[in-house]
Amino acid sequence: TNCLTTVWRLFKNLSEDQQRYEKQLIFEHPAFVKLCQQLLRDSRRLTRGDLVFSLHAVVNLGVPQNTLLVQTLVRVCQEKLNQLDNRCISVLATTLAGLDKDKNVSALQAGLQLLVEQRIPSIRDIFILQNLMKCMGKDAPVFLKKKLEMAVLKEIDHLTFPNAVRVFLALVAMNYCSIPILNACSKKIQENVHDAPFRQLILILEGCYSLQYRNAKLFSALADYVNSTACLWDKRQIILFLSAFETLGFQPNELMGIFAEKVTEDPEFLNLKNLLIVLRVYSRLNYVPRGQKHLFFETLHSCLNKYLPQISNTELLKAVYSLCILGYLPHCALDELLQRDNRDELILSDDLYKEQKEVMLRCVKACMELDSPSFTKPAFVLTDNFPSLVSFNLRKAREALIELLGDENMFRQNVHLPYKYHIDFEIRMDSDRKKVLPIAAIDDHADSSVQRLAFLFVPLSAFCVGTMHPQGKLAMKKRHLNKLGYHVILVLNKKFQEMTNKDAVEFLKGKIYSEDAFPFSEVTVQDNN
Repeated sequence: TNCLTTVWRLFKNLSEDQQRYEKQLIFEHPAFVKLCQQLLRDSRRLTRGDLVFSLHAVVNLGVPQNTLLVQTLVRVCQEKLNQLDNRCISVLATTLAGLDKDKNVSALQAGLQLLVEQRIPSIRDIFILQNLMKCMGKDAPVFLKKKLEMAVLKEIDHLTFPNAVRVFLALVAMNYCSIPILNACSKKIQENVHDAPFRQLILILEGCYSLQYRNAKLFSALADYVNSTACLWDKRQIILFLSAFETLGFQPNELMGIFAEKVTEDPEFLNLKNLLIVLRVYSRLNYVPRGQKHLFFETLHSCLNKYLPQISNTELLKAVYSLCILGYLPHCALDELLQRDNRDELILSDDLYKEQKEVMLRCVKACMELDSPSFTKPAFVLTDNFPSLVSFNLRKAREALIELLGDENMFRQNVHLPYKYHIDFEIRMDSDRKKVLPIAAIDDHADSSVQRLAFLFVPLSAFCVGTMHPQGKLAMKKRHLNKLGYHVILVLNKKFQEMTNKDAVEFLKGKIYSEDAFPFSEVTVQDNN
């Protein structure tokens, strides 16, 4: 056992290429064959520690699972399962996690799961608990996940930084979102973020996404650390960080500003893959660097033009769509996109993502019209409203508006506009914004003195995490509604639903009449605060 575990410890520290070479030498060595034969003969006489560590070493050195040696050791572990202490259970769980399911392995896993359930109350070692969590995995029954959670919570006050990271990633492996444990781990990670290597930081962010765990303080701590040490990171590493933050919907604005400078100073490092990531990140998080908006756009546009001869249809559509969301029209790429669309190359009839691409293309065409410098605010916007189709979530808002304004004829609901846009409620006011005007009394065709208010009740996911900064699609819709003559009021639907009826009425009253609550200034993508 000592010989095998020593070989494994030496072996695991080698590079992949070295491991392939050394593995061949080990397997061809006559002493290794004799060692395996002796282990096979003496397997039932081994102590519990020697048994599980031998199996762990043999499996990790790459001895095939279907060999007599591995199958025998698995069966002997099954026979001696009740004799194993907590440390041996942890090692065995790790080993089984790396084996494929077969008759013997499945039987041993079932027995081990029952044993773990019995032993959990007696386990006080966080390292062993997190290892069991990781090895039991996402297929473990919920009651077992709950027991492991309670055991960890009992020891949570003794959490060290390395164990905090391990426990955090163990919850990810188990696909179990325990908020108390995650919060405790996050606090410890924030305090010691400077000790975490690059790969670990990425795994933490990816884990937050897979568990749907949104902790703005944790994200800010990680972003601040990367931002303060940006000169030490490779540009491609920063791109991976930005991509991870983008999937979480978190805007690390200082880091995005520094990276934008790096792009404008040296765009040559942007290959097509990285360019598409950068476009996606900045458009979804609705960020344009202050002071260098035009230079940043021109740099990205120039990079995109370089790849036009080789870019695929889908990649071209995504790139143009991202730039359009930010309010920039990349003319060369747009010409190429429209040519491919005219040749019916862009969206094929059997495309799995046909509907998604059609929405993106329609959005691009809307941006071409509304964001064009030659576009002027129309005197009249053709609209339709469908009051009978108001969703359940908006009934409270409708009732509050009726109570506030006195009559449902004082507003329109579920209003459909050109370019496939729709607004939840429309209210019209006089030019001084002192009086709400009845909808039926207004001549739609000519009155430029009428102020149009568009209420949009939006989910929390439409904003960047921890802020009221709208993400790209919402910011674009707001910009386009401004162009069509509307003053847009964004309402966080979740918070509105939590208000009492009286508070809801007062809230809407403030949004309609108060200049402080609603300045009529056009919101642009540069509005990063």
